[in-house]
Amino acid sequence: MSQREYHIVVLGSGGVGKSCLTAQFVQNVWIESYDPTIEDSYRKAIDVDGRHVMLEILDTAGTEQFTAMRELYMKTGQGFLLVFSITSQSSFYELAELREQIRRIKEDDNVPMVLIGNKSDLEEDRAIPRPRAFAISREWNIPYFETSARRRANVDEAFQDLCRQIIMKDQANRRHMREDAYGGNRTGRTPRNPKKRHRKPKCTIL
Repeated sequence: MSQREYHIVVLGSGGVGKSCLTAQFVQNVWIESYDPTIEDSYRKAIDVDGRHVMLEILDTAGTEQFTAMRELYMKTGQGFLLVFSITSQSSFYELAELREQIRRIKEDDNVPMVLIGNKSDLEEDRAIPRPRAFAISREWNIPYFETSARRRANVDEAFQDLCRQIIMKDQANRRHMREDAYGGNRTGRTPRNPKKRHRKPKCTIL
């Protein structure tokens, strides 16, 4: 069976730890400090429920100001990690606008997403109560994980949950394409060819 490739976009305001989360997931390293203007690319093969998938990851940290670029990432992304810092109220409330923008650009109310409260190791500086974050995740009908990039807590779990959602969405879309291609035709005539799709995926850190 061929290995599927998926495009994951990591979104959130500056300083919430998007690049640190990705570095932990891909390389199992903690980045104490980094230059947010440096662009790095990664590839990561993982197993999700016995399925082999490949993630292509492009870290373009520091591009929050480029609205057109962000819209392009949203259009091509298959799944989204919405990241805030548990120590920052503003980073939490900014995600609502990002989520609505994703749904508008994708023209889909059921886009695979995961809500992440990063920096769980800074509990003494918490600004967003855990029940508040869980309430938003229930309202948005998406999973919520509290992660620590420094301690590598729940990092793999968050990425894997999102991949699981993408796989389910991809399978459902493929079933619909097959049904549309055959159109319920049982006369033996050659079915229509399904529309080819899937650009080469990348995972982008904004």
